Amino acid sequence: MERNRSAALCFLALLVIIALVVSGGAQQAVQINGSQEESQINGRDYFIREYVIGPRDLLEIKVFELPEFDHTVRVSEDGSITLPLLGNVQVGGLTKDKAEEKLSGLLEKYVKKAQVSIFIKEYQSSRVAIIGAVEKPGMYELVGRQTLLQMISQAGGFKDTAANEIYVLREGQDGTTASISIDLEELLINGNQNLNIPIQPNDVINVPVDKLINIYVFGEVKQPGALQVKMSKKITLLQAIAQAGGLSENATKRGVTIKRRDKSGKEINITVNLNDIIKGKKKDIPLQEGDVVIVKQSIF
Repeated sequence: MERNRSAALCFLALLVIIALVVSGGAQQAVQINGSQEESQINGRDYFIREYVIGPRDLLEIKVFELPEFDHTVRVSEDGSITLPLLGNVQVGGLTKDKAEEKLSGLLEKYVKKAQVSIFIKEYQSSRVAIIGAVEKPGMYELVGRQTLLQMISQAGGFKDTAANEIYVLREGQDGTTASISIDLEELLINGNQNLNIPIQPNDVINVPVDKLINIYVFGEVKQPGALQVKMSKKITLLQAIAQAGGLSENATKRGVTIKRRDKSGKEINITVNLNDIIKGKKKDIPLQEGDVVIVKQSIF
């Protein structure tokens, strides 16, 4: 009697842990997805902010509430521009923000607290921005024909935290930005050289930082508990059980349950017969962040 009571209390404690794990995992997933999307959107902003003005760039210069000072000018070969009142001003080698500060300072003798905005209408200097999980992120000169991997090499290579999917952001002639997705596993391991695309001037190579997510395996496995895996590595049910040490001697293959929360937060229970997957009758099931796998004890 006392033994049954202890077993019941242990089972109840396990259910409480599972409920906390599943609810916590669902919240973390939203934060991770949001940060990746934000990283892609900010890639073009990074390029504009860090771009160094060079010869033949076309600049549109505006002064707030003073349209008579507005001017569109092309940067000369020596990096200078010619403006009314100011004459020749050296802007080559400056970022947009630094050039705005310089012109605002020079206009102070004519206009108090001048607010200068510079818009780069044409980029003539061949530069590429590499951001994210590389050893040396920053702006790089594009000399001749360079591929994706050659540019990544200039940035010191990938960090261990690099995600499997990276993006090349490319601005079209109509001003829209296209996002080219590159599967690193397909490129580096499977050797698909079609993914080692030529890089064009003004491209932004965005290497997102991968996230470690938790998958939980409880019940009749040899090493129950949490598994930490990269979010980009799509771990399956059989792989998770293998990483948990495999099935114990008392495990049943018929009654494996995956507890999962959908986007609305509702808990879903998925019952799986491992024999069907092992024999190839059904496909292995990809697991999601926060999934809880419960392997039941055989009744025989």
